[in-house]
Amino acid sequence: MIVRRSAAVLAATVVIGTALAPAAVAEGASPSPAPAIPSGLYGTTDPTYDGVWRQSLALLAQHTVGVKPAAKAVDWLAGQQCANGAFAAYRADASAKCDAKTMVDTNSTSAAVQALAALGGHGGETGKAVAWLKSVQNKDGGWGYTAGGASDANSTSVVIGALAAVGTKPADVSKDGKSPYDALVKLSIPCGGADGGAFAYQPDKKGKLAANADATAAAVVGSLGKGLAGEPLKPVADPLSCGTADSPERAAQNGAAYLVKALAKDQHLTSAMPGAKNQPDYGNTADAVVALATAGHGDKAADAMRWLETHSAQWAEQSGPAAYAQLVLAADAATFDPRDFGGRDLVKQLNATGPAPASLPAEPTASASAAEAAKKKDDSGVSVWWIIGVGLVGGIGIGFLISARNKKQQP
Repeated sequence: MIVRRSAAVLAATVVIGTALAPAAVAEGASPSPAPAIPSGLYGTTDPTYDGVWRQSLALLAQHTVGVKPAAKAVDWLAGQQCANGAFAAYRADASAKCDAKTMVDTNSTSAAVQALAALGGHGGETGKAVAWLKSVQNKDGGWGYTAGGASDANSTSVVIGALAAVGTKPADVSKDGKSPYDALVKLSIPCGGADGGAFAYQPDKKGKLAANADATAAAVVGSLGKGLAGEPLKPVADPLSCGTADSPERAAQNGAAYLVKALAKDQHLTSAMPGAKNQPDYGNTADAVVALATAGHGDKAADAMRWLETHSAQWAEQSGPAAYAQLVLAADAATFDPRDFGGRDLVKQLNATGPAPASLPAEPTASASAAEAAKKKDDSGVSVWWIIGVGLVGGIGIGFLISARNKKQQP
């Protein structure tokens, strides 16, 4: 999914859309005017439900690959914050004071914290946001999408990322002696069954846990104390297996094992709406790649990344900035080149969905490219310097310009 939010909120969105449909098509009714898109916002679709989320992902992805976002894009995000520190999904009039009717939520708030903390210079905003998040922590140590809502794996994980982004240890943030890690471990499905190791989004009414791939991808990253961008770790030598989830790290490895198994058949994850045929879930597949890389198993995500290279272009174009951001973050985490992703420059495509960046990373010079290439072996195992030597001996006199931007090879 592009926007991680609670099932209740998604359901409410559907209900709202259904309720409004008859009025929109009633005889003589005028269609609702398209919302005006702020000049600093990424994307051209209605931002009502995902404005802050998609902006945060876009800025975070740009920062990850060395792009400095436009000042007005950053200012727009910071300006969405309410006085109490929380963020809503979108506020059309950010100059108006937030009140009880302003639907602030933990996901938008946490995503904004992660983006603003990464960019730097926004300690005041992130400090207030984290203080609000701490104030609405549930007794089980986790968070729901809205303040006071039942804890879920996705919301708890994105809050963990926000805490870590400002240098706060998630394990030290507790309520009634329970930390967010306790909440995630409680949502980890015990080993032994077909879905052992996966995370549930929430328990059902009877307390039963059902595997949820989106929740699992989020919880693997969250259980390791990382944020939406993940953090590629040194490859883990131990084979993936499911063991007793007696720690958040163990629960994360269990979740990674589940994701590898879920990806094995088609190299991607699937989603389905009730009564609809299963469809590829591009965003969740990208999230699973970030999760595996963060857990130290990026090599096992290589096939999924190749699948995304081949199949994700139309999805990203239709979905907009958050989709491009997810692909950029996945490519970076899995050591693929987001600027040469199946022949596409994801970074350029992301940048084109919003205001022009303030600056782009410098292109490598010819001498730097040659020096970098000289340190490596080509695919045949022959030294680049040996090839250059042969050229010189032959009197060809051709200079070699070796690009440092080839897609990084998988371990």
